[in-house]
Amino acid sequence: MNIDVGSTLLGNFNYPTAIRFGNGRIEELPDACAKLGISRPLLITDPGLAKTDMVQNAMTLCMGSGLPALSFSELASNPVGANVADAVTAYRIGNHDGVIGFGGGSAMDVAKATALMVGQCRPIWDFEDREDWYLRADADAIAPVVAVPTTAGTGSEVGRVAVITDESARCKKLIFHPKLMPGAVILDPALTLSLPANLTAATGMDALAHNLEAYCARGFHPLADGIALEGMRLIRDWLPAAVSDGSDICARSHMLVASTMGATAFQKGLGAIHALSHPVGALHNAHHGLTNAVFMPYVLAFNREVIDERMVRLARYLALPGEGVDAVIEWVLALRSEIGIPHSLADLGVVENGVADLVALAEIDQARAGNPRDLTKRDLTQLFVDAIHGDVTAR
Repeated sequence: MNIDVGSTLLGNFNYPTAIRFGNGRIEELPDACAKLGISRPLLITDPGLAKTDMVQNAMTLCMGSGLPALSFSELASNPVGANVADAVTAYRIGNHDGVIGFGGGSAMDVAKATALMVGQCRPIWDFEDREDWYLRADADAIAPVVAVPTTAGTGSEVGRVAVITDESARCKKLIFHPKLMPGAVILDPALTLSLPANLTAATGMDALAHNLEAYCARGFHPLADGIALEGMRLIRDWLPAAVSDGSDICARSHMLVASTMGATAFQKGLGAIHALSHPVGALHNAHHGLTNAVFMPYVLAFNREVIDERMVRLARYLALPGEGVDAVIEWVLALRSEIGIPHSLADLGVVENGVADLVALAEIDQARAGNPRDLTKRDLTQLFVDAIHGDVTAR
């Protein structure tokens, strides 16, 4: 039964995977593991969460239910291939039979990549999301995953991709397999209550970027478009409240759902926001949600000529003053200002003399293909320059 009565939100969803949503649902972690046949889970989490009460409680729940769990937290905020290799080693040493991804996007990306790699003989980069490379994997050897997000942004809990940085190539790569979709998800908004305001803002804008880019992406996918529209409405209504008062469980609940909706929708595709953001994360170790937030208005302005009809519908759905692209850009700028998002890449320490390296990575980023307007090398260069100087104009 799904319930929405005032601030009481509770539900079980089965799209795109089995989701248990509601305050306190973390208590069901052992049952979620058991239903996937996991008896010895490896809990992969962020270093900052490893010693917190919420992780210790999750471990206690597993142990108390006869699931001898161990934890792994040696991973970077933008995880690299070596983090996955170390997690695979821990998995094998501990004789585990499943993974719990517990934390933000980095923990869940490593968890999913680990679940893939424990049964493979090829290097992880052989499973990059290109053509049919996923067919190289032994699908039967992929371990089951339970995902427990503690931020409302990445939506990695319902994704089939793990974003891992290839240190030798100095770029982020999307590792893909259909079976990387976690078999069970626990969305417990209480786990997000301790997230600081700045990270609430950055991860919330990440969720907005996912919904917005999915809505604008090339192709025909009305299911994704509908989910993305409602996800953006939830973010409009609840992100400022979640940033202003982190204890607002109703705001946290709606943002957690909006995050999951964004990742569900972007199976349709992404675009220039992510193609530009990934290189900045790889070369400057910047927070992914924050860089997405910075690039958002510049990309909207660049795409103006091909997204105006969609932006007319979005502006009406969100009841924005004005019409079309201009109304959406003004809303994004106002929202960023309200929740403390920097206006330019210069505010993140990115300078113009490094643009060539960023453009080289953006040119090969998989997200580029989904952008509704073709992106040339010149376009990418100009977008980076505009974002560094804070120039929001149509190109």
